Amino acid sequence: MNYIKKNIIPVIICILFSCRNNHTPMSAVLDTDSITTGLESLEQEKSNMPEILFENISHHFGEVIQGEQLSYTFHFKNVGRSDLIILDLSASCGCTRPIPTEEPIKPGEQGDIAITVDSKEKKIGEMISYVVVTTNTYPAQTILTLHANVLSP
Repeated sequence: MNYIKKNIIPVIICILFSCRNNHTPMSAVLDTDSITTGLESLEQEKSNMPEILFENISHHFGEVIQGEQLSYTFHFKNVGRSDLIILDLSASCGCTRPIPTEEPIKPGEQGDIAITVDSKEKKIGEMISYVVVTTNTYPAQTILTLHANVLSP
C-alpha cells in the first residue's frame, strides 16, 4: 500500500497543477472516490497473489580454485495465496546456469533453484554472479547472488 500511495501522490499533484491553468473545477477532474476504490482494488489483488520467500538470496562459496564447478541450491516457499510460477531466470554471464523447479508452487509449498557456476572463465580474485528470478509475484523480480574468491590453479 505504501508503494502505491507514494506513486499516486505525484500523479495527483501533477493533475492539480495542470488543472489550475485552464480553470477546470477540481471536482470535474479528480474523483477521489474512484482513486480510493482503485487503490483498495490494487491492494486486494496484491493480497491474493503468490509471494516468494527465499531462505537466503546470497551464497558465498569461499575460496575456490579457478576451473572448479560450483553448485548451490536456493530454497524458497510460496507464502502467498495462489500458485507461484517462475516465468524466467536470467544469469549475469554464460558460466552461470540456473535450473528452477518446473511445476507451479502451490501456496505453502516449497521450491528450489539449483545454480551451477563454471569458474573456468572467471578471473582470479573476487567473483560475483547474479541470477534474476522473474515470477508472477509482486515485486516480480528477485536477484540471487553468488560470491567466491577465485584462486589460481
